[in-house]
Amino acid sequence: MNGEPDWWLWRTFAAVVEEGSLSGAARKLGLSQPTAGRHIEALEASLDVQLFERTLTGLKPNETALRLFEPVEAARRALAEAAIRAEGAQPDPGGTVRITASTMVANYVLPGLLGPIRERYPGIALEIVPSDSAENLLLREADIAIRMFRPTQLELVTRKLGEIPIVCCAHGSYLDRRGTPQTIDELTAHDLIGLDRSDLIIRAAHELGWELRREHFPLRSDSQTQLWELIRAGLGVGFGQMPLVGRTPGLRTLLPQLRIPPLEVWLTSHRELMTSHRIRAIYDALGEGLAGYIG
Repeated sequence: MNGEPDWWLWRTFAAVVEEGSLSGAARKLGLSQPTAGRHIEALEASLDVQLFERTLTGLKPNETALRLFEPVEAARRALAEAAIRAEGAQPDPGGTVRITASTMVANYVLPGLLGPIRERYPGIALEIVPSDSAENLLLREADIAIRMFRPTQLELVTRKLGEIPIVCCAHGSYLDRRGTPQTIDELTAHDLIGLDRSDLIIRAAHELGWELRREHFPLRSDSQTQLWELIRAGLGVGFGQMPLVGRTPGLRTLLPQLRIPPLEVWLTSHRELMTSHRIRAIYDALGEGLAGYIG
């Protein structure tokens, strides 16, 4: 071995194993692809061992890499835990709090809640991460998460804020052109707006005894914000959060007899971070604001 490898090399190594490619690892770490490649080459040279097989689809970790990944992942978690404990020990109410939420909540709900929070805590900078994937609080990818499911990790503090009703809706301009459906069966004669690769809506409909198929959705996207904008533009009938539908001009709620399961809303942070004054302050303020939105 030519000396102890720098932690940045190990960090890139772990990202390549997880992502399966240099490009994916580079995106995750905010590096250029050539830099990520140099990190892997430097690590292999320092250890004097090959860690990856170069294939047409990316880098495939060999048995040595897979054996090394577990202790590297444990070290990464330990360093993240140390950072969390240090964060919690800081008395300064200033600094930064990183919040992750679904794209719908981040784009259409949080902006209306953050004004009063910023007035109350002007010294705290807020970083917003709109994401429909589960950002890892244990690795400090966020300080606070707004989840639509209950997190289960023991290291997390989580609080259920309530449930958001989901309703069928459409813009008045669409209903004026096409008429207003009065029964569930009439919906299939309308332009439905729904998911593309995901069958979540179709499966939920089947559970309600409503036979929906992919061809019933002439407008499809897996982006929740895109679906919402299509509904707002009057392009068809879709589904949305009832508080958001109620405060959006021109939108009308349809078919109250359609009982769609509500969205649970959970506010989550790492247990150690809750001793940080600024994170606790933003956590509590978000809880108040979201509870008001849920109603």
